[in-house]
Amino acid sequence: MARKPTVGKYKIKTHKATSKRFHVTGSGKLMRTKIGKGHLRRRTSSRTKALFTETVTVRGRGIVKRVHRLAPYLKKAE
Repeated sequence: MARKPTVGKYKIKTHKATSKRFHVTGSGKLMRTKIGKGHLRRRTSSRTKALFTETVTVRGRGIVKRVHRLAPYLKKAE
């Protein structure tokens, strides 16, 4: 018995760690979270801890390309 011919393209699986670390703004910029938010923050000042909340724009074209390849359905943060 012959296989049915495939119609359309395949769905690509999203890399879940990438989709949790990055988001896309309304204008289409790729944003990332800052490092050092996981643990060991008791001795850091409250000002330094407050700086962890903001996100940073991803600048490198190669990194942007890699993130879009890993998370092709990354949508704007709503």
